[in-house]
Amino acid sequence: MNTIDFIRFGLGASRGSMMGLVNDLRDAPMAQPTVNGGNHALWILGHLVYTEDFVVHTIILGRDPSPLHAWSPLFRFGTEPKTDPAAYPDYDELLAKWEEVRAFTLATLDSMTDEDLDKPAPGCPEEWKGWFGTIAKALNSQIIHPTMHYGQLTDIRRSLGRPVLMA
Repeated sequence: MNTIDFIRFGLGASRGSMMGLVNDLRDAPMAQPTVNGGNHALWILGHLVYTEDFVVHTIILGRDPSPLHAWSPLFRFGTEPKTDPAAYPDYDELLAKWEEVRAFTLATLDSMTDEDLDKPAPGCPEEWKGWFGTIAKALNSQIIHPTMHYGQLTDIRRSLGRPVLMA
């Protein structure tokens, strides 16, 4: 397996794990993981879609703003989830957009060679170089990122009294 295939596999595996939980919470998109709030499924889904779009277009390809730039106030790093569902795009719209964004990510990956992966990511700010400094690091972040939020979705399910789901 070459590095491109390894990244493609990782992107598919991390997203595949998330989708079982994301689909299970479709009927409770605003449920939060604790009585003190936290990230709800609608915010997590939008945040993952927005972030992947930003990382690929802006950090990897150096195109600013990214196509989903208008979603930045809702989903960028550091935003607080709102409790009003009307503030967000529809759940199905976010799922469809993730399909579109992921297709673009994979097409971008398919246009590269293993040697390209070691190149600096042209849109990466200096302070983010540890995580996103090369094209490979930036793509790897999109393997890891969904798994960072996976636990939040399992906590939401527990707060709703749902049984364990091996997604």
